[in-house]
Amino acid sequence: MQRGRLYVVSAPSGAGKTSLVKALMEREPRIRFSVSYTTRKPRPNEVPGRDYHFVTMDRFAEMVAHHEFLEHAQVFDYCYGTGAHTVQEALGNGEQLLLEIDWQGARQVRTRLPEARSIFILPPTRHALEQRLRARSTDSDAVIKRRMQDAAQDLGHWAEFDHIVINDHFEQALQDLQSIVEDRGTHLAAQRPDVVRLTSELLQTGHPEAG
Repeated sequence: MQRGRLYVVSAPSGAGKTSLVKALMEREPRIRFSVSYTTRKPRPNEVPGRDYHFVTMDRFAEMVAHHEFLEHAQVFDYCYGTGAHTVQEALGNGEQLLLEIDWQGARQVRTRLPEARSIFILPPTRHALEQRLRARSTDSDAVIKRRMQDAAQDLGHWAEFDHIVINDHFEQALQDLQSIVEDRGTHLAAQRPDVVRLTSELLQTGHPEAG
């Protein structure tokens, strides 16, 4: 049996990653979503076991100590991790898995599973990023401000990824994401001129509407 493949998708908060991933899963039923563990509480629309495995800080620490994670990281005030056994078992069974994690986790996955394909999603502008964060209506202004500040750090790691998808027009971004998982994504390699220009604009400080 041919070994499966793991696709790792990362993005700064507010870039539209979750919406794109959900739409991709609807189009590509052969791909299974890898459910991560987290110590944060479920949001109103989230279902335990479908969106995340919600665990306590003590349980998470126990799993870290027992080396049960393929990757794990602290993002803002919470911890996230991917169960190593579940992923290895699925890949061994020839399954296609998609993992939605931050850049820290993606870096750990590349170290342990270098054959994984990594994808980073970019917003078209800093202004669009802030607008999307505010449209959620789930975070306070203080949290949004901190997420905007932290987004610059996240964006600084774009060059570590194999592919870049720019989420300007949702349908086009979804088609790009689909091309990558169908092995037609060579034109979406990270190191391309439009991405270099965009990331330079996104990483400018003091200009929230750059781009």
